[in-house]
Amino acid sequence: MDVFTTKSGRVRGRRATRDPGIVAVLGLPYAAPPFGVRRFREPQPTEPWDGVRDCTAFGPVAPQSAELPGAPSWSPGDEDILTLNIWTPVDGPGDLPVLVWIHGGAYVFGSSAQPDFDGTALAGGGLVVVTLNSRLGFEGFGHVPDVDADSDLSGADADAGGDLPVPGAGTSAAAFPDNRGLLDQIAALEWVRDNISAFGGAPDRVTLAGQSSGATSVACLTVADRARGLFRRAVLHSAVNAFATVEQAARTTAEVAAAAGVPATRAGLLAAPPEALVAATDRVCERYAQDPGSGQRHYDPAIYGPVADGVLLTADPVEALAAGAGGAVELLVCHTTEEYWLLDAVGSSAKITSEEQLASFAADFGLPASLVEGHRERLPDAPLLDVYLSLYSGLLFAEYSTRLAEAHALAGGRAFLARFDRRRDRAGGRVRAWHCADIPFAFGNLHEESVHFLVGGPPGAADQELSRRMAGAWAEFATHGEPGWAPLDGPAGSGATVRVWRTEAEEEADAARRPGGARRAEGVRRAEDDRGAEHGFRDLWRTAGLPLLAP
Repeated sequence: MDVFTTKSGRVRGRRATRDPGIVAVLGLPYAAPPFGVRRFREPQPTEPWDGVRDCTAFGPVAPQSAELPGAPSWSPGDEDILTLNIWTPVDGPGDLPVLVWIHGGAYVFGSSAQPDFDGTALAGGGLVVVTLNSRLGFEGFGHVPDVDADSDLSGADADAGGDLPVPGAGTSAAAFPDNRGLLDQIAALEWVRDNISAFGGAPDRVTLAGQSSGATSVACLTVADRARGLFRRAVLHSAVNAFATVEQAARTTAEVAAAAGVPATRAGLLAAPPEALVAATDRVCERYAQDPGSGQRHYDPAIYGPVADGVLLTADPVEALAAGAGGAVELLVCHTTEEYWLLDAVGSSAKITSEEQLASFAADFGLPASLVEGHRERLPDAPLLDVYLSLYSGLLFAEYSTRLAEAHALAGGRAFLARFDRRRDRAGGRVRAWHCADIPFAFGNLHEESVHFLVGGPPGAADQELSRRMAGAWAEFATHGEPGWAPLDGPAGSGATVRVWRTEAEEEADAARRPGGARRAEGVRRAEDDRGAEHGFRDLWRTAGLPLLAP
């Protein structure tokens, strides 16, 4: 009957459409709905239920304005959003390694229901796969003043549930904490620890994985004491360079509250329904996008992210990993080689087409002239827009991801580094190795029509072969801690080993361009070879340094 017993009650799943040997259990609550008296609070335990709960459809997504292909959209009144999904082999041997996935979306959109993240193929490779929803946008990452100057905890504040327990009390946990989205993710990991054995998974063999903002969430939890022991390995694809101080987060709250027409106080924010804060967030972002003089946020107006609250997090993950906060967690880090071209293609970033605009971009982020000129020299025939996109790719994703791996390795941890460089030519233009293109390959979901924009159309045999290799690397890393190449033994670019993901045909073409036509074994290169657009401009960034950014 595909019925499983959790600590909250029994649940019924269904057989996966693509593989009847896999059971999918969907929309299973790991915490109570975070609204009403629980709004802006730490996640609270879900209420137990009687009978068998039907878990054959995805749960509601977190409040957001995005409508993504193949995934449900949010509607006001959708509140039971803290759910997870499990894919597990029907006749698995038990004690299987577990991969827990956190989706991306700039901390404001996306969900575990996106077809890209279907866990069927990975479960067929011997994993128990878990994907989850957590709070996004202001609900998940907006700063709520802990005490209003004019508040006596009456009215809306009292309605917020002053008598609710605060998980983690006894630390300096706030009643209305920052990083609520991360706290949701910790609650999901605690649920996995307590329940996953019922689904054939081993609670002591958990790998936490994510992409983009999901990858930075993984990095944050890797260095957070509160998440210690909940996972032993971590996979980070295209982690985003964005981490705020409390003061910066409070300024964002003031902007969003003003756009919503409410005071930037606890009572004022509680009085604004979720849909009002979603709409206000969109208005703030649009204002930055329309104002070239607004500084860093003009180029990619994402305004939320993790906060150094002094409780869950004290420093940017790069700094924390360098100080040894990653402990014994093993890292597998990957980025794509043309990250930011996706953001340009979908119209979510500023168009930089003049020398004056490029100079302003560099000045706004404090990038030295040598870094800009170095990119220009290595892209001699490229339009100026491509120079900008290459710079921004490194600044926001590629260099930051690489430095996460380096910092952990140099502090004594094990870290593996990879780059996704699969390209494709098609009628009408080139398919780039851009942001998000690697994830359908790693999940084994190239057949999904909704991902064809990301990967350049229906996959060919070479693409399927690459997908099998990438999914296999995830499975081997989750199972044995060995993805198939050596860990970093120093900074990437100083002789360290880096896996470059390409199709077999691309590897052959690369070999033909090299002196003597020699092919690098299994796509592995020594990072001192990595110069040029397709390899992330590492030597230029090492010389220039990387500014750590706020949302």
